[in-house]
Amino acid sequence: MKNIAVILSGCGVKDGSEIHEATLLLLAIDKLGAKYTVFAPNISFNAVNHLTGIETDEKRNVIVESARIARGDIHDLITFDASEFDALILPGGFGAAKNLSTYAIDGANMEVNKDVAKAIVSMHELHKPIGALCIAPVVVASVIGTGVNVTIGNDAYTAKDIEELGGTHKVAQETDVVIDRKNNVYTSPCYMLATHISQVYAGIENLVKSILESLKN
Repeated sequence: MKNIAVILSGCGVKDGSEIHEATLLLLAIDKLGAKYTVFAPNISFNAVNHLTGIETDEKRNVIVESARIARGDIHDLITFDASEFDALILPGGFGAAKNLSTYAIDGANMEVNKDVAKAIVSMHELHKPIGALCIAPVVVASVIGTGVNVTIGNDAYTAKDIEELGGTHKVAQETDVVIDRKNNVYTSPCYMLATHISQVYAGIENLVKSILESLKN
């Protein structure tokens, strides 16, 4: 059975992992006959009130919040070993731009959390599949850099940042998967475009299917 590592960035679209994307990703992996192992970095962040959308002074911890989605079965990202996994996938949510990286503040001048970057680099060096949903492809583009092809849908501002990071942005629809065979990177827009949760699941399922299909070769 293939083992797919999933990196979460908290719990909630405005300051962590998008809960629908994260949960549907775990469902798709399980439904398609693979297993998942969930990771998150052990770092703190300022929480956002999801009712008002306003950032608060409350400090929370990414791995503690992510454990809510993982039902407590979660690992510190510092322990990640690429040799133990067949693929790596990052769901979206503003936590990818706020906690896994500084994209929310610095745009194309962003920095990526060292443990997140290490996980992506180690998988890339082994030419193992890397998937990213919603805004998370920006993180992958920042780490891999020149020549990587990804999508976040059709948002011109974010696409421009991806190009500045050295990547190539491909316009895609809600359920599409953009596949970069050379870099073994798989991306789908999810809630960057989707207006229905069913569209989000369809895109995620297509992405996981594509990754598992590549692992048969």
